[in-house]
Amino acid sequence: MKIEEVRSKTDNELDYELATMRKEMFDLRFRQSAETASNTKRIRTLRRGISRVTTVLHERTKNIRGQEPR
Repeated sequence: MKIEEVRSKTDNELDYELATMRKEMFDLRFRQSAETASNTKRIRTLRRGISRVTTVLHERTKNIRGQEPR
């Protein structure tokens, strides 16, 4: 997910995306520990996506970069 896509979404949409990504991350980590082969690139992508979403939500709550809560 690109940062422009994240910034264009509302807070409720971002909260939903964050919960979905965290659940998928948990599932991937669980499968990785149980199995030998896993999609390690997806884990990296999810970790970065979670970081982007949390950063934008934090910016909006602190009124940083001209972002206002939606």
